[in-house]
Amino acid sequence: MTAWPDGYDRVVLDEVDSTNAEAVRRAPGLSGPTWIMARSQTAARGRRGRAWAMPPGNFAATLVLHPDEPPETVALRSFVAALALFDALVAVTGRAEILALKWPNDVLLNGGKLAGILLESLGHGRGVSHLAIGIGVNLTAAPGAETLERNAARPVALGDETGTSVTPETFLTSLAEAYAAWENRFATFGFAPIREAWLARAAKLGEHIVARTSDAEITGVFETIDKTGALVLGTAGGRVAIPAADIYFQRGP
Repeated sequence: MTAWPDGYDRVVLDEVDSTNAEAVRRAPGLSGPTWIMARSQTAARGRRGRAWAMPPGNFAATLVLHPDEPPETVALRSFVAALALFDALVAVTGRAEILALKWPNDVLLNGGKLAGILLESLGHGRGVSHLAIGIGVNLTAAPGAETLERNAARPVALGDETGTSVTPETFLTSLAEAYAAWENRFATFGFAPIREAWLARAAKLGEHIVARTSDAEITGVFETIDKTGALVLGTAGGRVAIPAADIYFQRGP
């Protein structure tokens, strides 16, 4: 039986511009970790300011934290969130073999993009005053393919691919429970077990992929992620660690 985790609050809204934007507005007044979920978003966004489509019945929520670690440690929670999202999806579908984690922040279902994670933080100097972990999941419908970049994974929906029907409120409880468990491991044991668990669920590990940064395109074998969370590719010129990039599984024409 899934239960709401101790120590975490929740706010459920009918409509908001974006849950991450709402998180920024509410963060100063929150006393502890808080999930903010919206049934509808009017200005949802993904990484690098890209639009995020949200058909009715899909899931959108942001977890607001007030971490006290250095920014580079705080950023590792993208992997904590990915593992929690994976486990929540297994909990509602009963299937793990159809899911995979795509570096740096997507969840794939049958090879298509089911969910995305967006981390945003606000701080002063070397500190982080709050962290917003935004999560979007296509529970009932996938956005149209016309919204995709070239060679991006096709969007898929949980209901279409698995026949699973779950409400956003029910999914939030599963996700919050899973996140609390992984956060506890991260706080207790550090990144090492998180990294190991993430790699065990990674898409295309050991295969050739393309990493596209702001100024380069690098093709190589996906070997691992390092202790900072950077993608490590084996290329013709040697191993390359890439801290940020968009990943593609095949080169375009």
